[in-house]
Amino acid sequence: MKSRRSFDPSYLDNKLYLIPILLFQQSLGGVAYPIAKFGLSMIDPFTVAFYRFVISALVLLVITRLRSRKPAIEKGDYLKIIGLGCLIIPFNQLMYLYGQSLTGAGHGALLFATTPIWLFLAALVFFREKFVWRRAVGVALGLMGVALIMAYGALQLGTKYLLGDLIILISVFAWVGYTIIGRPLVIKYGAFRITAYALSSGTLLYFPFGLYHALRFDYSRPTVGAWLAVLYLALGLSVAAYVLWYWLIKHIEATRIAVFQNVQPIIASVAAFLFLAEPLGWPFLIGGVVVLAGVFVTIK
Repeated sequence: MKSRRSFDPSYLDNKLYLIPILLFQQSLGGVAYPIAKFGLSMIDPFTVAFYRFVISALVLLVITRLRSRKPAIEKGDYLKIIGLGCLIIPFNQLMYLYGQSLTGAGHGALLFATTPIWLFLAALVFFREKFVWRRAVGVALGLMGVALIMAYGALQLGTKYLLGDLIILISVFAWVGYTIIGRPLVIKYGAFRITAYALSSGTLLYFPFGLYHALRFDYSRPTVGAWLAVLYLALGLSVAAYVLWYWLIKHIEATRIAVFQNVQPIIASVAAFLFLAEPLGWPFLIGGVVVLAGVFVTIK
């Protein structure tokens, strides 16, 4: 019998439906940037985070309660799941928000665009996936393309933003750790349960801090649209996109999936152009072509 942990390198080629699912998952994350920007213009980030994670944790726990919960989670794995909660909320989400407040507008997006490189390297070390030059080239092309998209008027060199950049880089490493540590648990227990329990444990850690900000917030400011933005971040991002990410990581090699994360800035830029009237220039078009070339090289 084939081991549940083994991976067939031709799996993606034989299951082409995974590619549109992967692109859909990245689209959920991509459109979240302009949606979050709209919501954050009226609601402070820590209050947004409070409602986002409380709503998503409750929804995930209710659905998990209605679903099969076999096999039972071993006691030793609960500590790993709590660790995932620490990584995804305090170290990933909150440090990103704090770091972004200390750095330039385009720095956070560009630093997060380095995620595929760290994920690619981590998969080689921890999953012992085979090094494939084509995938390495695809990741490099993707990063170059994102740099072209984000660097146009967005980056400022110097030490002024060094602290914020370092904090965001820690946030990037937390997301990679969340992916690497979570994958064996997802294979063992399923993407939905692990996402639900990880986000719930992280939400409990954040709850006192978030509740403090939520109680002090002026609720006369936000419009219905701003609260709908929070709802999307809770259901579209924290529930749908996070569960799909773990499900995809279970079925696709991390070295292959890594480059697809560079599609997010393209989707985010197009969504910002359509809904927030943010301009698109030649750097976006050229960078977008380079990113797509990286994706094509990877899946070819």
